[in-house]
Amino acid sequence: MQVVAGFFRQREPAEPGAEPGIIEGAVIDQTPSQETTPAPGPTQSNAAARHAGEIELKLLVDADRMAHFNAAPVIAANARNKGARKHLKSVYYDTPERTLRRNGLSLRVRQSGARFVQTVKTDAVDDPLRRGEWEARVSSLAPDLALAMPFIAEKLPSHLEAQPLEAVFTADVHRHARMIDLPSGTVEIAFDRGVLTAGDRTLPVSEIELELKSGSASAIYEIALRLAEHGAVKPSVRTKSARGFDLAANKPPSARRPRKLRLDASVTLDEAFATILRSCFLHLLQSLPAAEDGRNPEGVHQLRVSLRRLRSALDLMRSVGALSNLDALRSEARWLAQDLSAARDWDVFRLETLPTIAKACPSVAGFDALGRVAAARRSDAYRKAHHALDDCRCTAFLIGLGNWIETRGWRNDVAAGDPGRLAEPAVNFAQRILSEQHAKLLKRGRRFKSLAAEDLHRVRLATKRLRYLSEFLLPLYEDRKSARKFSRRLAGLQEQLGAFNDMAVTASLLEGLGAEPDSATAAAAIAGWQARASVGVQPALQSTWRDFTAARVPWSRQTQQD
Repeated sequence: MQVVAGFFRQREPAEPGAEPGIIEGAVIDQTPSQETTPAPGPTQSNAAARHAGEIELKLLVDADRMAHFNAAPVIAANARNKGARKHLKSVYYDTPERTLRRNGLSLRVRQSGARFVQTVKTDAVDDPLRRGEWEARVSSLAPDLALAMPFIAEKLPSHLEAQPLEAVFTADVHRHARMIDLPSGTVEIAFDRGVLTAGDRTLPVSEIELELKSGSASAIYEIALRLAEHGAVKPSVRTKSARGFDLAANKPPSARRPRKLRLDASVTLDEAFATILRSCFLHLLQSLPAAEDGRNPEGVHQLRVSLRRLRSALDLMRSVGALSNLDALRSEARWLAQDLSAARDWDVFRLETLPTIAKACPSVAGFDALGRVAAARRSDAYRKAHHALDDCRCTAFLIGLGNWIETRGWRNDVAAGDPGRLAEPAVNFAQRILSEQHAKLLKRGRRFKSLAAEDLHRVRLATKRLRYLSEFLLPLYEDRKSARKFSRRLAGLQEQLGAFNDMAVTASLLEGLGAEPDSATAAAAIAGWQARASVGVQPALQSTWRDFTAARVPWSRQTQQD
């Protein structure tokens, strides 16, 4: 994909600071430090903390390849000098109940030489590119909670005052930072190598961070692309904080469901597209670490969901006209999703279908043997998934997608055909698109009670598409009761149809297992169980369909006053 791109985030570690391996498990007194040196401002108030807005791209690389990237042509030709080396040490704090983390916050004190900087950060909410961040000078590695309070939600201070802060994990990072001057802008590139430490567990850090200092963000894109061409890199939005807390808890990366979109009813179509795509991209990037790790099956599941949402969003944009990059992006999303499908199917079979039926049929032999065969198939499927995620094609897709969204690459295509289209209210566009897809679903569901399995599959696909479009566009009608009711009924219909489809997937998996002597009886029992279940689910499915068709659509003019 010949397109330059990058991911942005409000800084992760841009200030000279620290990440040590000390004070493990120590409880810190929350009494405000009397020796704190505030940032600009005469008193310790909101002025004592500084908000730093940064544009930054993170690339994960193999530690033994770091020097290789430092010698990349784009750096060798454009670096001002050999750069500066720093030893950064940090301690990350939270309460024993992880109050800050559960509320999307992190608190860190970083040391660089004799300087100590406390930082409060928020998780990315709607945009993978930016995070909230506030800094304040402190006198030591002990945090000063009073300086953080102005940036913490009103409901949290009382919880924090009732619990002592403790050091959860530390980081010790050696950084080599250089300034790169391009015609389009100046970028600081930092090569970070180090380790996160939580108790007796450690996790290596090996990453390159690109931070825009001046000029256009296209400078970051250019460097990112040329580094990706120079060797294997992986864009990531998973912070050191997230990695360290998972390390301390000894658990795999989490995989979040997408956050609910927020769209004002007056928003333009251009801004609606940007919000929807950022949401899809954030969901995709947040799902990658768990999918790559492999221990949490929700990782592959959420990554597949994120790719389906992305494809639906790209399809949605086709409604405004021909867009030059849509087909290429959609094709890459489809390729990646296909290489993840088998891993998800075997996860569902091993973790849900097989144990449920085995427990209900204790007298049937062969479930253990069938489980071993399924585990081997799952391992094969995960190897295929990991191969795709490690492929440079995946990196090119992610970087290209990030660039297209950040620069709103659809604008030139749309402006050429209909300059004012993107400035129109998104709610007008939503009414037309939702009405069309709703009508298509109702048409496919005619005579629902007598539909064959393949027809139900087509209904399921139409339901899924309307579900994604509703997630994208119904926030424009969020103040209406009908929107919430319609969403619930649509979700219920998709769930019922999905359960019906899972039975068909199970049948195909069993066929692929062949006639294994030790597991044939158990496989037959599963097939029989699900054949009976497919008959039993029909009444509930038909009832769910009736409820859905009876729901008022929130985008109709008749429901505007509900």
